[in-house]
Amino acid sequence: MRLFASVLALFALLAPAPWVTGHSHRIVAIGDIHGSFDGFTSILRAAGLTDQSNTWIGGPAQLIQTGDYTDRGEGTKAVLDLLMALEPQAKSAGGRAFALLGNHEVMNLIGETRDVTREIFATFADANSETRRLAAWEDYARLAAAKRDKGETVPAVYAQTREAWLTTHPPGLVEYMQAFSPRGKYGAWLRSKPIVTDVDGTIFMHAGISPTGAPERLDDLNTQVRDEVRRMDRFVQQLVSLKLATATFTLNDILQVASNEIGQANLIISAAKAEGKEPDRGKLNVPLLTEAQEILKVDTWVSIHPEKALWYRGLATLPDDPNGGPFAPLLQKYKAKRFVTGHTPQLKGIVSRFGGRAVLIDTGMLASVYKGRPAALEIVGDTLTAIYTDGRTPLP
Repeated sequence: MRLFASVLALFALLAPAPWVTGHSHRIVAIGDIHGSFDGFTSILRAAGLTDQSNTWIGGPAQLIQTGDYTDRGEGTKAVLDLLMALEPQAKSAGGRAFALLGNHEVMNLIGETRDVTREIFATFADANSETRRLAAWEDYARLAAAKRDKGETVPAVYAQTREAWLTTHPPGLVEYMQAFSPRGKYGAWLRSKPIVTDVDGTIFMHAGISPTGAPERLDDLNTQVRDEVRRMDRFVQQLVSLKLATATFTLNDILQVASNEIGQANLIISAAKAEGKEPDRGKLNVPLLTEAQEILKVDTWVSIHPEKALWYRGLATLPDDPNGGPFAPLLQKYKAKRFVTGHTPQLKGIVSRFGGRAVLIDTGMLASVYKGRPAALEIVGDTLTAIYTDGRTPLP
């Protein structure tokens, strides 16, 4: 892994403006949906944001969804379509509807599809899906055969049988991967979204920020995740162009390829050293190997690391403290009043913690998995209210 003394310089990517908005009379925040289309639409109606046809009637209100609308529930595609449709409708009415990225959205963007069920894939299938699936198998088979024909020891990613490949690539998967790609319908839209936003002193995000290692600015988190996704996109495109991967390779597949390429480079270098020679750099794709080394550090990324902003659970799990505990100085740093987050299900309903400095709004809406119920948080000035399909509850 430490074969190269230097890393090729990367051009800095221009960061977009911070996702901070001005005053809004009414804000409605909704937590984890996980493909629960019925749950999502029922709470939108209960909050007075949409009508029975799922059309925006919220006027100038702001709807903020804090991530994890994908995965697990088979209504994922319908939820995405509705979120996308509400954006222009709300804007036309003087309001705003927008979604943040949660860990599950980012997982999908970097190819981690472990929580995409066969039922979800099936909703992306159409009359031509089987033809596409078999064509994708043929692409994979040619690529894998070419790797094996080189006489190299190949990883499992290049050794799947037709039966095994078709089992792990059900109908709709090819279309799903395309839809979440950089130019795909959902992939392009999701890549435009932040993971955190500050609206009138309330920090909305999916999971939270650990007081240890908190960034200087909130928007630094948006930049980090955006850069991580772009890095993975570039690497995957390199692999596809070099016929080392196909468009259906998952994150696990990509990591196997990265590790294999570095392993083969090690063998070339070791063989040259054994003969007292310099390695033939013509056989070493140094830019690719440099990127492969960075990709293999994915478990340190904000996108994946359990203690970083898309996965952190401290707002829900640390001992409560009415004085704010470690989050009081963190909020002071960001000149904010509170965090509003999802990520950790609160099956009894929306919860206020740390003296009102943290409001947890994931209520396990996907009942088939979490046994929870739909909920929304309403913020009007300094008044916070939990909205359920059967009533409203003031929050401290």
